Amino acid sequence: MILIINTTAAELEFLLGDKTKRIPTEKQSIALPVETEKFLNECGVKWSDLKAIGVVVGPGSFTGIRLGIAYAKGLGLGLHIPVIPINAFEIYLQATPDAFVAIDSGRGDFFVAAKGLAPCTMSIDDVEVKQMQWARTVGHKPFDLHDALPIVQKKLINKTNEPVVPMYLRPSYAEQNKNVK
Repeated sequence: MILIINTTAAELEFLLGDKTKRIPTEKQSIALPVETEKFLNECGVKWSDLKAIGVVVGPGSFTGIRLGIAYAKGLGLGLHIPVIPINAFEIYLQATPDAFVAIDSGRGDFFVAAKGLAPCTMSIDDVEVKQMQWARTVGHKPFDLHDALPIVQKKLINKTNEPVVPMYLRPSYAEQNKNVK
């Protein structure tokens, strides 16, 4: 079985087989291990049943991304199973390959990507112009974590050995303000 973990937004989200669960939380760092174990129990799955872990590496909450990656890597090491990175753009494009993905960053711009367009940030004005090059635009609704499973399975089969690192499309607040006195 493959467990997929998403901590890029305010809630925790899990996928295991065809079962998903979203858990609103104020403290992901406290809730993540507890809720993961609860979810596995609800699914009737033991830790030893897991064959791989997929983790959404961004874009999204800076702290949430780091937390999810660290937790997934820790589980992977402890269980001796692979950890596979997936990003939100891959998930959206799995469902709608001909789409322009525009995700509101919550900071006045958008995280964007599409087939032929590398992930980046854009202003709303740039999004309005650029999106016209694709058949449709997605990203205004949350992605379906079910669409992550075939991506993880394909990466496992192809043994991509992709590094599990955060997908940051801009510097953190700390990096932006490091020279501000």
